[in-house]
Amino acid sequence: MNALIGAGIAVLAGLGAGIGIGIAAGKTAEAISRQPEASGKIQTVFFLGVALAESTAIYGFVIAILIYLKG
Repeated sequence: MNALIGAGIAVLAGLGAGIGIGIAAGKTAEAISRQPEASGKIQTVFFLGVALAESTAIYGFVIAILIYLKG
Protein backbone atom coordinates (compact mmCIF):
# COMPACT_ATOMS: atom_id res chain seq x y z
CA MET A 1 0.00 0.00 0.00
CA ASN A 2 2.80 2.43 0.88
CA ALA A 3 4.50 1.66 -2.42
CA LEU A 4 1.40 2.71 -4.33
CA ILE A 5 1.22 5.99 -2.44
CA GLY A 6 4.91 6.61 -3.16
CA ALA A 7 4.42 5.81 -6.84
CA GLY A 8 1.48 8.21 -7.00
CA ILE A 9 3.52 10.98 -5.46
CA ALA A 10 6.39 10.34 -7.89
CA VAL A 11 4.01 10.64 -10.84
CA LEU A 12 3.08 14.14 -9.66
CA ALA A 13 6.42 15.29 -11.09
CA GLY A 14 4.66 15.22 -14.46
CA LEU A 15 2.12 17.75 -13.23
CA GLY A 16 4.83 20.26 -12.38
CA ALA A 17 6.54 19.70 -15.70
CA GLY A 18 3.29 20.26 -17.58
CA ILE A 19 2.60 23.52 -15.79
CA GLY A 20 6.18 24.68 -16.35
CA ILE A 21 6.11 23.88 -20.05
CA GLY A 22 2.78 25.68 -20.44
CA ILE A 23 4.10 28.82 -18.79
CA ALA A 24 7.28 28.68 -20.87
CA ALA A 25 5.30 28.31 -24.11
CA GLY A 26 3.17 31.32 -23.24
CA LYS A 27 6.19 33.46 -22.43
CA THR A 28 7.90 32.31 -25.63
CA ALA A 29 4.89 33.35 -27.69
CA GLU A 30 4.93 36.77 -25.99
CA ALA A 31 8.65 37.21 -26.59
CA ILE A 32 8.41 36.26 -30.28
CA SER A 33 5.46 38.61 -30.79
CA ARG A 34 7.49 41.46 -29.28
CA GLN A 35 10.71 40.73 -31.16
CA PRO A 36 10.07 38.58 -34.23
CA GLU A 37 13.62 39.07 -35.49
CA ALA A 38 14.98 37.20 -32.46
CA SER A 39 12.64 34.22 -32.83
CA GLY A 40 15.45 31.77 -33.62
CA LYS A 41 17.34 32.49 -30.41
CA ILE A 42 14.15 32.55 -28.35
CA GLN A 43 13.03 29.18 -29.70
CA THR A 44 16.44 27.64 -29.01
CA VAL A 45 16.31 28.65 -25.36
CA PHE A 46 12.67 27.51 -25.18
CA PHE A 47 13.47 24.03 -26.48
CA LEU A 48 16.35 23.64 -24.02
CA GLY A 49 14.04 24.60 -21.17
CA VAL A 50 11.32 22.23 -22.35
CA ALA A 51 13.82 19.38 -22.56
CA LEU A 52 14.96 19.99 -18.99
CA ALA A 53 11.38 20.24 -17.69
CA GLU A 54 10.34 17.10 -19.55
CA SER A 55 13.31 15.17 -18.21
CA THR A 56 12.07 15.74 -14.65
CA ALA A 57 8.70 14.30 -15.65
CA ILE A 58 10.38 11.26 -17.19
CA TYR A 59 12.50 10.72 -14.06
CA GLY A 60 9.38 10.90 -11.91
CA PHE A 61 7.64 8.37 -14.13
CA VAL A 62 10.59 5.98 -14.04
CA ILE A 63 10.81 6.26 -10.26
CA ALA A 64 7.07 5.58 -9.99
CA ILE A 65 7.45 2.44 -12.09
CA LEU A 66 10.39 1.25 -10.03
CA ILE A 67 8.54 1.84 -6.77
CA TYR A 68 5.47 0.03 -8.09
CA LEU A 69 7.43 -2.98 -9.31
CA LYS A 70 9.57 -3.19 -6.18
CA GLY A 71 6.65 -2.93 -3.75
